[in-house]
Amino acid sequence: MKNAKLIAAAIGAIVIVVVIMQNTATVDTHFLFFTVSMPRAVLLMATLLIGFALGVLVTTRMTTRKRI
Repeated sequence: MKNAKLIAAAIGAIVIVVVIMQNTATVDTHFLFFTVSMPRAVLLMATLLIGFALGVLVTTRMTTRKRI
C-alpha cells in the first residue's frame, strides 16, 4: 500500500510538471476591478492551492463540529 501511494504521488507530480511546462503563455485575469497579467501555469497553481486550502478548511470544520 505504501508503494502504491508513492507511485500515485510520483505520477501526480509528473502530470503537474507537464501541465506547467505546456502552459507558459501569459493571460490577463480580470477579477472585480483588477486586471492581472500572469503566466497560465501560475494561475493554475494559485487556483489549485486555493482549492486545496478551502478543502482542508471545510474538512477540518466539519470534523470538529462532529466531535462537539
